[in-house]
Amino acid sequence: MRTSFSCSSIEQKIVKCIKTEVNHKRHCFSIILKHPVAVFFHTVFRTGALVAFFFCGWFSSSFITNFVIIIILLCMDFWTVKNVSGRLLVGLRWWNYVDEDGKSHWVFESRKRGSQHKVTAVESRIFWLSLVAFEVIWIILFFGALVIFSLKWSMVIIVAAAMNGANLYGYIRCKWGSRNKLKSAATNFFSAQLLKSVSNIFAGIVHMICMEIEEQALFESAAL
Repeated sequence: MRTSFSCSSIEQKIVKCIKTEVNHKRHCFSIILKHPVAVFFHTVFRTGALVAFFFCGWFSSSFITNFVIIIILLCMDFWTVKNVSGRLLVGLRWWNYVDEDGKSHWVFESRKRGSQHKVTAVESRIFWLSLVAFEVIWIILFFGALVIFSLKWSMVIIVAAAMNGANLYGYIRCKWGSRNKLKSAATNFFSAQLLKSVSNIFAGIVHMICMEIEEQALFESAAL
């Protein structure tokens, strides 16, 4: 009886120590990453778009199919970064609205320092490094596409760089522009043109795809 009692007490102590260690690790992880879900989705869509850009040709030879998949991932990333991860990870947000006179206004906001929701250093680094690193990657890929004269893929890269660059520029304005209260006509015009260029690029690519579909249809009809 004594032996069984001592063994059970030892087992209870071991289980208690394990639970304490697990709870301690969870607590440390929660301190480092207060918003792990936001961090995950902040990186997963942009990473998926980059992976699809490199490897989609292995699974489909259709440029249109690959284009649609990459654009969907880029749009999901743009929406997530603009509306969710920027607010949660770094306490910044930006948006656009049109007033009654039809004028477009750009708003850049940053969370006050005295706010209860503090930004962790790790989440902030992940946020900014992800934005900057992927912008650099897309720019490098753009020059690579120019070297090999790949017009189709260069247009896809321009869309990716423009969408990520729009978020990067918007959050830079939120972080530094709001502190210094610098609102010049030149910067406002640049931000408007940068963000509006995304829609223009989409229109050009859609037109190019439609032309390619028509050419393929004419070729198939001529072959028959």
